[in-house]
Formats: sequence, C-alpha cells, structure tokens
Amino acid sequence: MAATEYTIQQASELLGIPIQKLRRWDEQGVLVARRTAGGHRRYSRDLIDPLAALSPHAGVEDKTGELATIKRSLAEKRRIIQLLLESESRYRDLVETSHDLIWTTDAQGRFTYLNNAAHDILGLASKDLIGRCFFDFEADASHVSNRRFLATLKRHDEVKNYVTHLLTANGEDRWIGINARVVHDDDGAILAIRGTARDITEQHLAAQRVEHLALHDALTDLPNRHGLQRRIEFALQSSGVGALLFLDVDHFRYINDNFGHRTGDQLIIGIGSVLRDTMRGIDGELFRLGGDEFAIHLPEMLRREALAVAEKALAAIRRYRFQASADRVISNLSVSVGIALYPFHGNELPVLLSNADIAMYQAKDLGRNRHVLFDQSPDGLRSTHRRIHGAKTLRDALDDDRLVLFQQPVVRLDDRKIMHHEILVRIRDTEGNHILPAHFIELAESLGMIQEIDLRVIEKLLAFMRSAGLAGKKMRYFVNLSRVSISDPRWIRRFLALLKRSGVNPNQLVFEITETAAMSEIDVTLTFIRTLKDMGCRFALDDFGAGFSSFFYLKRFEVDYLKIDGSFIRDLASDEGSRIFVKALNDVARGLDKQVIAEWVETPGVLNLLVEMGIQYGQGYLFRPPQPLDQAIAQQVRTRHAG
Repeated sequence: MAATEYTIQQASELLGIPIQKLRRWDEQGVLVARRTAGGHRRYSRDLIDPLAALSPHAGVEDKTGELATIKRSLAEKRRIIQLLLESESRYRDLVETSHDLIWTTDAQGRFTYLNNAAHDILGLASKDLIGRCFFDFEADASHVSNRRFLATLKRHDEVKNYVTHLLTANGEDRWIGINARVVHDDDGAILAIRGTARDITEQHLAAQRVEHLALHDALTDLPNRHGLQRRIEFALQSSGVGALLFLDVDHFRYINDNFGHRTGDQLIIGIGSVLRDTMRGIDGELFRLGGDEFAIHLPEMLRREALAVAEKALAAIRRYRFQASADRVISNLSVSVGIALYPFHGNELPVLLSNADIAMYQAKDLGRNRHVLFDQSPDGLRSTHRRIHGAKTLRDALDDDRLVLFQQPVVRLDDRKIMHHEILVRIRDTEGNHILPAHFIELAESLGMIQEIDLRVIEKLLAFMRSAGLAGKKMRYFVNLSRVSISDPRWIRRFLALLKRSGVNPNQLVFEITETAAMSEIDVTLTFIRTLKDMGCRFALDDFGAGFSSFFYLKRFEVDYLKIDGSFIRDLASDEGSRIFVKALNDVARGLDKQVIAEWVETPGVLNLLVEMGIQYGQGYLFRPPQPLDQAIAQQVRTRHAG
C-alpha cells in the first residue's frame, strides 16, 4: 500500500521549492504540514500531488490559469495570516499590560504561560514560574484549598471567583480570586487549563475587619452577645451538652458614679484581660455581653467542670487590683456568677439565657461574690418568684389594656424633614410609669406572650391611624415584629386577616425584624417578607450589623430599609472602627438599592459624619425623643395650625 504522505524533503523536490520556504509557509499557515510525534513535518499526497502536477518540473506546458488561481489563493492566505498576526499582537499587548494574572497550565496544573502580572501577584517573573503551579504558593501546607479547587474544576469544567490564600516567593500574604476553565481535546480528555487571577487581598482583609467588628466587642475585642448566641444555637441544634456562665461585676455603678465612665471602661478592659488569662488551657470561650456583663461558654462540660471554672474566675477577680485614679487602688472587686446547663436548664436559646441570668441574680441576692447553679432550691425562690411576678405583670398589662404606643420620627438627613415614624411599645404600670421594652420583651419571648403583644401593637396602630385620619397619607409607620411571631403559622394568619380588614393602605406600613432574628430562620423570614411585599407592605431589617452573618444573605432579603445598629452610630465620632464599619454597610446597602437609616443619632458631630457618608435617614434623640402616639399627633396638628 502506497504511503499517503510525503516528507518535507520529498515535497521540496516535487514542488521545486526550497525546504526553508516550506518551513516558513508551514509556520505562516500557507502550506500546513502535519507534525509527527518526533516533530517531523509530513504533507498529504492529496495536497502535494495536484500542486506538483501544476509545476513546470512535471512537464506541464500551459497551466497559466491554474497557476494564477493558486497564486491568488496563496496571496489571500498571506493577507489573512497578516491580519491574524496583527490581531494577535494587539491581544498580546492587552494581556501583557493587564493587572490581572492571565495564565495557562497543562493537564496537571503546571504553568505553561503567565503574563507580566505574575511578578506582582506571585513574586516571580513569568519565565521563572513555567513548570510550577499554584500548589507551590498555597499558604496552607496541606493544599486542601487547591485540591478542592481542582476537584470542582474537573467536575464542572469551570470555576468562577474562587478565593484562596497564597504566599508569594517573598513570603507576603496574598488573597486571590481565580476564574478558570478546562480545555479538552477531541476525545474529551483534559488538554489544558486556562484562566485569570486577581489580587483581592485589600478587599478580603476589609471584609474580615468588618465581620470582626460586627461579632466582637469594640472595647475589649472579645466576642460579643451575637457571637455567643451563634455558639449556643449551634450547640443546641447539634444536640450537644455544655454549660453557660453569666458573670456580672458587683457594684460596678460605684466605679462609674465616683470615677467616671472612662475609668469604668478601663475597669471592664482590665476584668476582660483577667478573665481571658483565666480561660487559658480551658476548652471554652469568653464573651462580653455589654455593660459589666461577661459570659463563658463551656461546650461538653457539665456541673463539676462548670463549678470549677466559676471558682477559678471568682478567685482571679478577687486577686485583681485596679488603679482607679492616681491615688486610689480598688482591691475588693468581685463578680456574681450564674450557671445554666444545656439541655437540662433549657433546650432553646431564650430559655437558657434567661435561666443563666436568673441564676446570676440569685448569686447577687445571696450576697454577691459567689456562683449559683440554676435550680429550684429554696435559695433560688426569690429570683424564680421575680420571674413569676414578671409574667403576672405582663399578663395583667395585656388584660388591663396598658400597652402604650410611642412614636419616634425618622428624619431625612439632607434637610432634617420628618419622613416616617417608628412605633415603640411601653407598658404603663399601676403607678402610671412607663416600663421600657428592654425590661419585658425577652421575658415575653421566653414565656410565649410576645405574639399577643405584637398583635396588640398592630391592632392599636391601625385603629389609631383610622381614627386620626392618617390612613391613606404618605407617612409610613415602622413596627417591630418578633422572630417568634413570624415563625408561628397561626399568628401569621391572624396578622394577615387583621391587615386586610383594617382599611389602611399597606404601603404605609413597614414591618421590622432584627438581623439576628432574620438570620436565625432564613427560609421563614424570606417567606414572610414575600407575603408582606405581595400585599404592598414594606419591610426593614433592624439592628443591621449587630448580628452580622454575611453580606451574601442581604441580596436574598427583599427589604426596603436597613437600620444600622445604634451601637455603631453612637461612637461614630470617636471610634474609627465604627466609621469603617458604618461606611462599608452603607456602601453595600446602597449598592443593593436599599434605603439606609442610622439609629441613635444623638450629636451634631455624628450627624455631620452620616451626611458625609451619604446615609439617607436618621433616628435619635438629636431630632426628637420618643413621645406617646396621641401626644405626638396632637403636637403635629398644633404645629400645622400655627404655621
């Protein structure tokens, strides 16, 4: 059987063309050869024989027309090749000047090409990286991240925005985002991988900083209450066992009253440091809950271990000497410790927290400077009775219709114009004083009475809007709802029926739920929000930033307003961390087309910073303190008549 291909020497002889020109034509794509495994050129007989037949060496005397056609064809090929070369040159210029790393690898992930950005991102010139791979620069020696990346790539043929941690050749930390795609051969086998990589170190560290600020106490840098709730909820959902200790500094008010709040802050920092040292070598975590309260979570520990840790903490605080002023050292410091065990003293977060708090107050009632394990012993009856008394107070307030609605304006910061109002609830006691929500909401949730309170607040607001002629106006009213309420299908049915028969424009109502509550049951929250939005109501995420989980979830919540937690706003003028955090939250929220409200605006300095950041709305004592709803409306009517 005759050979189907010619060598380059044979083709040269048949065509009468020098071998060097054939090589050049092959490289230019004019007369293309097949390469063997050894790199030798081979030309198809079907291509060479017709050309040889047209050659004068073959004895052809008059083939002018055919030769002219071939020449034109070759000229057209050369023109196309020149255009391709120019296009390639432009492409290469763009690639080599890009700040992003553009790379290709073989099937095993070894670099075969990198552009000039390689030096900035990996610390070596492109030529020095050929044959190496991303594995060589992985910060984690186990290469878990890169193995996960390759597994994902092989499974889906493409990876987008994959974030990994590298160390450059100079030992510098780099966080990079990688996009990659697999190239297959005709048989479907992996031929190569190509993609891009971008240095996202600055953005990644900023996001870490924001998350840290949200989950840690600014004063002591200890994990905060939201961090504790996360840990406990995870432990309860995992059916684990453990202990929760609440620690409250005894007579802390004395320090604040006699030496000032700055000295009080220094004492909290000192006690936090002492407790942090105490926890070394103990499998547990310390939290600051706010004010003079700390907590210790001891997973997988029960009564004996919890009591030992409590004793160790008490002894450490007793030994602590605090320099309150230049001439005054306080040496009689102590704490009261309450201990609750899960799931025995509560298999739900509100119940467990409440019982740890009760045990802590039992310790105070028994003389302070001691620990108490939650139980129903005679020594604990006083605190238990206080809880029972609180439940009776709530029940009586509901039965006697002593829930009172207050309102506080939401102001547009550009011109200080009142745009909306938030509805706040108080309980009027038997002596005519108003009890703030902080003193009864948590108890109401743990007792299962919060649903009735939420529904009663909405009923009162809707009735007031109708009687005051406010239904159909542009003013919106913000109303807080509990996570417990929106998780109860029977409550939701009653709530929706109440709205439908109220005659109030749903567009006037904005319902709020805290970020922490929203994140605790995301699917429930999403369903509730969609139901309200379909009716025409608006929705707000309250205390945003205080329960920070991830900006990713913010895209899933179809909320209209974000209310930035007041703990970040209050210290805005004096705390750089708060400024970074608030600006980041505002930028993300505005980018997602959410309207932003800053809570706890109390000073002109804070107001000016908020305006500079571009935050749209504010709420706080700088504009107006909360007022009883009927008084506030009467005052607005008098103001309009006076004008």
